[in-house]
Amino acid sequence: MDQLETKRQHLARIIRGMGRLAVAFSGGVDSSFLLAAACQELGVQQVLAVTAISPVYSQRETVGARELARRLKVEHLLIPTRELSDPRFAQNPTDRCFHCKQELFGALRQIAQQHDFTYIADGTSYSDLSDHRPGMRALTAYNVCSPLLAARLLKAEIRRLSQALGLPTWNKPAMSCLAARLPYGSAITVAKLRRVDQAEEYLYSLGFTQVRVRHYEQLARIEVLPAEIPELVAARSQVSQRLKALGFRYVTLDLEG
Repeated sequence: MDQLETKRQHLARIIRGMGRLAVAFSGGVDSSFLLAAACQELGVQQVLAVTAISPVYSQRETVGARELARRLKVEHLLIPTRELSDPRFAQNPTDRCFHCKQELFGALRQIAQQHDFTYIADGTSYSDLSDHRPGMRALTAYNVCSPLLAARLLKAEIRRLSQALGLPTWNKPAMSCLAARLPYGSAITVAKLRRVDQAEEYLYSLGFTQVRVRHYEQLARIEVLPAEIPELVAARSQVSQRLKALGFRYVTLDLEG
């Protein structure tokens, strides 16, 4: 038995021990695999997918989460979260993710109790331990389980297992919330988040496969994959025009991709 299969079986045992499980489901690679694995091990009647909706999350991600939950035939709740009403988040400190996760897990804990779900879980993986993730402190505060982390599954392994399950997310680019497009200390507002979301959606509509539009007040810094930089340069006039129409005064390209 290879190491990945050993980890997969370990994950299956962890999930089966939970009985009924509410999953914090963003629609990304990790939470999608966790949700599918939970449905497989527990049955869809014992699983609840919960997705937060707020200006912090892109509409593209919400639509993708909705479609996958429908495909898995699992109950799916969309719950509004109010991160922006908390100045500890809106002021954009270096630990903004902690305050965001507090809002999410607090709401998720209430949902789980209302629907009689014993455990709540998120898609934190073993690879996340190497990143700056202040939001992970909230896992302990709200008693949130991380089965992928417990099974020591790395991001690359989760992609392989997702592909084996036929999940469309197996090769999905890494995503983050829209607040991550603003530098620390720059106030997070609905207007800024919408501007970023609309700018990124426009670039996706042109065929770019992975996009970030960093928001520096009047300046937008676009990041695409290095291989797609020539395409962006070729479309620079229309891209600049569109982003300026959204409210940016200057439009730049990150040459490192």
